[in-house]
Amino acid sequence: MTPTTDPSRDAEDGRPQPPNHSESLLALDIRSERDVFALRSQAKAAAAAAGLDARDQVRLAAALSELGRDLLRPAPMTTTFALDRDSAPALRVDITWNDERVPEPESLAAVTRLLPGTRYQPAPIGRAGAQLKISCRLPGWPSGGADAIRTALLAEDSGTSAIQDLQAQTRDLIAALEESHAQRDQLEALNRELQETNEGVIAMYTELSAELEETNRGVVALYGEEHTLALTLQRTFLPASLPSTPGVELAVRYLASTSQAEIGGDFYEAVHTAGGLLLAVGDVVGHSLQAAVVMGELRHALRAYAAEDSPPHVLLEKLDRLLAQHQPGWTATVCIVLVDQGTGTIQVANAGHLPPLLIDADGHATYLREHGPLLGMTLPQRPATTYPLIPGSRLLMVTDGLIETRTSDLSERLDALRRSAAAGPGEPEALCDSLLETFGSPQDDDIIVFAARFDPQP
Repeated sequence: MTPTTDPSRDAEDGRPQPPNHSESLLALDIRSERDVFALRSQAKAAAAAAGLDARDQVRLAAALSELGRDLLRPAPMTTTFALDRDSAPALRVDITWNDERVPEPESLAAVTRLLPGTRYQPAPIGRAGAQLKISCRLPGWPSGGADAIRTALLAEDSGTSAIQDLQAQTRDLIAALEESHAQRDQLEALNRELQETNEGVIAMYTELSAELEETNRGVVALYGEEHTLALTLQRTFLPASLPSTPGVELAVRYLASTSQAEIGGDFYEAVHTAGGLLLAVGDVVGHSLQAAVVMGELRHALRAYAAEDSPPHVLLEKLDRLLAQHQPGWTATVCIVLVDQGTGTIQVANAGHLPPLLIDADGHATYLREHGPLLGMTLPQRPATTYPLIPGSRLLMVTDGLIETRTSDLSERLDALRRSAAAGPGEPEALCDSLLETFGSPQDDDIIVFAARFDPQP
């Protein structure tokens, strides 16, 4: 894109003066996940050049990454960076498209919480296309003006890989949580100081109690805001969409834990390989920021190893060695199912995860219980078990957050899940919703429900 001219400069001090209009900086077509990765990097570079602080840089990058993944379709959408000058300078990003796609309410709500200056403009009735505008107010006019931001956008490498994007997201996630924890500790220290003062000065009890209550609300609001940012970044570790496969219907539901204390390590994957359609569900043991980081590494490693056309149990052994070498002390459960429509079979390898449930066309449901040790133990995995793939059958994989509770027996809950799934809807989307309605409340942990139906190919 051809750069526009610099803003006019004051004759006395030579500093750039803001223009009285909106100036377009760079327009990008978004067609693939790689484009979304690059958009995230360019958003951080533009925010830094515009003078936004580190937290707001991460907010803008996370918001565009979330919306890019949510709205990604084969047809392109256009993202335009611009510099506004109305009552105050602002960095604006416009996302436009000309088809029927709409943002998911959950994604739009998460982005709006991060950046209140987000506005969604649906297309007029009877017409396709819509627009999202994200406006970030700047602390002042950028020292280098519009050209400095444009230069930063053009200089940012557009060839970002999935691994580089994962590393950048991991750094942002760690920085956000560390900042949240540090600020929370400062507020808690102030809270304790106010409590001690309150105990020693009875005459000021009413005034200090009000101040203490206000500080407590600040702690809750600050930590809740940073937790929302962490969860938004965590969602970017998961697949943006499920692959389309003739003869196979897929549906998945992912619900993050409602607890504000920690984030978890549940993940899923679906990818085409030379050997067939690979489906997987896993859970890193533990609930913490590091558990989410380990989850992201395992999921991306599984996708990379799957390209090597190894049997499912060999994939588990490779993940086991990776986890033991790079994240010693951590363990995880992973179940892999390889669907081979050519031979009419599925291969199942399970490293300590809840067993997958196979439901035949007549509604008979059976758990496939063969499994090996958890990942991270450096123990050999048992060979994958092969089962016939009967047209009309369904497969269900879940994480323990769906059925485990503090007061119930796991075997009883597994049996209840088997009965509900067998009697539930045949369509995977409806089956996921039905199981969440039956088992998903109260929710103490992350939940994944992954369903597949195998129909005869035309």
